[in-house]
Amino acid sequence: MTALTDILDRAVAAQDAPFLVAMTGSSAGEIWAHAAGNAAPDQPASRDTVFRIFSMTKAVGSVAAAILVDDGQITLDTPVAEILPEWDDLQVLTGWDGDTPLTRPQATQATIRHLATHTSGLEYEVWNADVTKWMRVTGAQLAPSGQKAALHQILSSDPGTRWGYGPSIDWLGQVVEAVDGRRIDQFCRDEIFVPLGMTSTVFEPDPVADRLSQVSSRTPDGGLTPIDIAPPAQPEFYGMGHALYSSAPDYLRFLRMVLNRGMLDGQRILSPTGCEILLTDQMQGLQFRDMVTVDPRTACSVGYAGRPMTHSFAFLRNDDDWPHKRSAGSLGWAGLCNTHFWIDPTRDLCAVLMTQSLPFLDPRFAKVYDRFERAVYAGG
Repeated sequence: MTALTDILDRAVAAQDAPFLVAMTGSSAGEIWAHAAGNAAPDQPASRDTVFRIFSMTKAVGSVAAAILVDDGQITLDTPVAEILPEWDDLQVLTGWDGDTPLTRPQATQATIRHLATHTSGLEYEVWNADVTKWMRVTGAQLAPSGQKAALHQILSSDPGTRWGYGPSIDWLGQVVEAVDGRRIDQFCRDEIFVPLGMTSTVFEPDPVADRLSQVSSRTPDGGLTPIDIAPPAQPEFYGMGHALYSSAPDYLRFLRMVLNRGMLDGQRILSPTGCEILLTDQMQGLQFRDMVTVDPRTACSVGYAGRPMTHSFAFLRNDDDWPHKRSAGSLGWAGLCNTHFWIDPTRDLCAVLMTQSLPFLDPRFAKVYDRFERAVYAGG
């Protein structure tokens, strides 16, 4: 535990991260926690610090949909257009005639499974140059704008044909609303946050403003400077790909629920059978493919050195052991401003390592993450 504390303290002192909050836990409870640096001016980082967790929201959105699967209201193979007919209006981009996009209707039927596993054909502009160009020539926005019209973007591939990281979970949240009848924020509070005791996890930052951290960006000289970035306030709809604020203890409780096969402290979110889709590969033969950035100021490329990676209903999943790190079958993901987590069911272990900085997976931060994970396993 001393080694873990030292890694965080040294990283902040070296400006490898502006500040850090990290925790580890098991199905039984918290194991270790530490905070280093100032989360905002004159505000020391602590276990109560609140983060813009951006894409860590996605796992929550997927669990919301998994609750409906568990209840028999939808299946993994339910067509998206059966619930949201407007899905079928989305076109597939096939090429360009100068600045004119060439498109055609979808050749395959998108399902709930495709949304949850990022195989729907939707991709973010930061990972796809064609989407960036399409946005430029059409003046379109993507769903993180908080406008429902921004859900209606171009597809980069037919559903079910390849991995492509994008706003699929924003659509999945809309599926939950349409099937259940509650707005997704109310559904998540009723079915996930309140039962799990996630009291610092919110869609609007006002209740936690006094604990909200500051975001920093890496400067060309290697320093860090404050920037403004946040999910849109009071949006037309809450996108379950990006909308949440949370704290390290709250998110650890969410991860511990997964380790406990759908239950925490006597509160059941999913049946053990229902939880299996969160743990197992749901890509039907497809695999994760490297995410090559087209905007390095926002995010660095994401790859796993050719290791086999798949996706469950809620998490990226490594299919083999990582030496001195997580076991085969471990689950994980992250948020844009460098909030990260993993779940290792084999070792009954989960962890979060969180800061607020850009670019995503900045090499200096990535080295800290690697040292942290290795130390977690060396100590256990």
